[in-house]
Amino acid sequence: MLLVGMLDSPYVRRVAISLQCLGLPFEHQSVSVFRTFDAFRRINPVVKSPTLVCDDGTVLMDSTLIVEYAQALARPRSLVPQEPAALARTLRAVGLALAACEKAIQLYYEDLLRPPEKRHAPWIERVTGQMHAAFAALEEAAANGSLVATAEQLDQDAISAAVAWTFTHETVAGAVSASQYPALAAFTARAEALPPFRAAPHGTGTYRAAS
Repeated sequence: MLLVGMLDSPYVRRVAISLQCLGLPFEHQSVSVFRTFDAFRRINPVVKSPTLVCDDGTVLMDSTLIVEYAQALARPRSLVPQEPAALARTLRAVGLALAACEKAIQLYYEDLLRPPEKRHAPWIERVTGQMHAAFAALEEAAANGSLVATAEQLDQDAISAAVAWTFTHETVAGAVSASQYPALAAFTARAEALPPFRAAPHGTGTYRAAS
């Protein structure tokens, strides 16, 4: 399989880490939807990151749908629990992490693409509040031990939460700090030290399978 997209995207990174945890081999092509738009379009005309090119040539997009496909390939191995109550808790944390990513990206694009005189302060305040609400809930999960990141246990809620925190902390200057969310920051540091995270570090590099 071929994963296409930049590891500075939380969605691409989430997929790269999930594929590793599921034991699925893949190659990674670091292609930007901005700087190399035409190259990306040749792989996926929609130019949506992440894109996964399956072994049979089928092109998938959207990190959640790609992870769902990966889980089907890896069965019975799974990154989510099967018991309904535990599954609901996991999916809640994943939803919070993805919401935080979405709002952080909106703030990033607002700063990157919109001229200062055209920025709408009430909109920025609203998006910022939504992002902090998601991180506050993830902070509670990290503080009560609901999020676990060890070599023996690394599930989808942990992957998504850690990726969301790292992306926001590294990309949206000053948006969040460890002093605001100490449990989440400490949890993320533990996750980032694990091999699947180190093999796909946040940034402009390329995934390298551990030797």
